[in-house]
Amino acid sequence: MAESLPRKVNLEEKFAKFSDHWAPRIIARYNDNEVRLAKVEGEFVWHKHDDTDELFLVLDGNLEMEFRDRTEQLGPGEMIVVPKGVEHRPCARQGEVKLLLLDPADMPNTGDEATATVAVEI
Repeated sequence: MAESLPRKVNLEEKFAKFSDHWAPRIIARYNDNEVRLAKVEGEFVWHKHDDTDELFLVLDGNLEMEFRDRTEQLGPGEMIVVPKGVEHRPCARQGEVKLLLLDPADMPNTGDEATATVAVEI
């Protein structure tokens, strides 16, 4: 089986390809994981992931990561890892936020396939 050659990815070019919120786009894959971009605005749903941690890296804007007992404020260049099983709700109340997410392949963004937006590759 031939290996694919590494290719650089321009994040701004990828962000320019979509405008919808809370709908992750897959921009790369490594091992059994996906690198995803998302534009978010407003409040997402309370949810958790029973089997995996979730990483959020803020590239632009200000994100509030709500937990049942506190809220973490994240700005550009800041990240947070939400441990598996921890209920959380990302919110972008100050306008659009651009995120980079690292997730296991095919992981539903709500933790539940029935309510998730399916991540598509761009």
